[in-house]
Amino acid sequence: MTQQRWSLRNKVALVTGATAGIGLAVAEELTRFGAKVIRVARKNADINADVSIAEDRARIFQSIEHLDILVNNAGMNIRKKAIEYSYDEYERIRALNMDATFEMCRLAHPLLKAAGDASVVNVASIAASRHLGTGVPYAMTKAAVAHMTRGLAAEWAKDGIRVNAVGPWYIRTPLAQPVLDDPVRLEKILSVTPLGRIGEPEEVASVVAFLCMPASGYITGACIDIDGGFSVAGVF
Repeated sequence: MTQQRWSLRNKVALVTGATAGIGLAVAEELTRFGAKVIRVARKNADINADVSIAEDRARIFQSIEHLDILVNNAGMNIRKKAIEYSYDEYERIRALNMDATFEMCRLAHPLLKAAGDASVVNVASIAASRHLGTGVPYAMTKAAVAHMTRGLAAEWAKDGIRVNAVGPWYIRTPLAQPVLDDPVRLEKILSVTPLGRIGEPEEVASVVAFLCMPASGYITGACIDIDGGFSVAGVF
């Protein structure tokens, strides 16, 4: 019984943005716990698709007959001051971070409901609740993902679907690397992180895996910060 609670054996999971960074780590972690993982990304994946495009989203689900787990990880950012964004740049961020996450959830719903005891995990960000100076559109869309998670959790509980989110701080990924390569920015980040280091993709993946397991069966609507203590740090 204990092994079953901490296992994903015989589960089918779909992970977006699954070929790099957090998405790759999540796909590998779910596989280690026994899940069959369908990796979705724009290239070099089990299903090559851009989830910000409606036709690609529809195509993803044409060949899937069973699904227990959906991990919405695909995301992007353009770091600028608010008044510097073109509308096209804003739309690109919104389309991938927010619209695609919502629509992937809705497309997956019939399969997840049919599976029963299913899980959705959305990758939000600590930027959903804290100003990081990393771009207002990114923060807006990640805040929307966090609130979307709460709403879907309440709506879909009766369907046997738990919906949770994780909110990473700076994690060593290709998306964050341009910031981490700046010594001044890195020093500032570390100075407000009580654990004093940058997080690793595997440390996010382990929380995602837990949220997909029977062991977390009474958790839904949560957004778990994975931030080395950043969100609770005061003045030292």
